[in-house]
Amino acid sequence: MDDQKNASETIGVQIYKLIENLYPICRSITGDGVRKTLSIIEKIIPVTIHEVPTGTKAFDWEVPKEWNIRDAYIKNKAGKRVVDFNELNLHVLNYSMPVNKRLKLNELKKHIYTLPDR
Repeated sequence: MDDQKNASETIGVQIYKLIENLYPICRSITGDGVRKTLSIIEKIIPVTIHEVPTGTKAFDWEVPKEWNIRDAYIKNKAGKRVVDFNELNLHVLNYSMPVNKRLKLNELKKHIYTLPDR
């Protein structure tokens, strides 16, 4: 019984380490994040990867352009980043368009999703 428990704990640790590696990767339906994710997974299980060009028809859908992000943030008046993609990639909705401008908070709120109690 101890062997089974040890094996379960070992598998649990391995799964946790895999999640630690995968979680920070910014993934969309296309792009470098998907490639990086699959390259990690293929070290564990056999995976056949097929790349499909942008614009390819797939039933009633068309493969979109790749979306790769390098940086995104919102700064407060003091210049401090209060929302930072590099801290948490969930701060940016996939396929967001780049914006570089100053906005008053009321205007900014029209373009972002927030948790009002925070």
